[in-house]
Amino acid sequence: MAKREKPGDLDGRRRDLEAALAARRPGKPDGGEGAERGGKSDFANALKLSSEFIAGVLVGAALGWFIDRMAGTSPWGLIVFLLLGFGAGILNVLRSAGQIAEFGSKAPKKGNDDL
Repeated sequence: MAKREKPGDLDGRRRDLEAALAARRPGKPDGGEGAERGGKSDFANALKLSSEFIAGVLVGAALGWFIDRMAGTSPWGLIVFLLLGFGAGILNVLRSAGQIAEFGSKAPKKGNDDL
């Protein structure tokens, strides 16, 4: 069974954890003037991500349409390249959001040094 701790001990541990988390996020705005600027940058980031996704889909559709016109394979080229464009758009959004590492970049080492 786990040992019960006093409420004072939990509060101290919580404060220590909050301080450690605050030290890891130095660029986080506290509010006020930084909060409005953060809102504008969030909107710009959303526009950037959505335009990257739409561009991937449109380029895929255009390539598929062009291949269909040249090869006479309508509608298969459009369908295939539209799906490929959709996948490329999702990949671009994930890369821009930092969820996936860029191609050719080294992945960070996994270890216990960040605990």
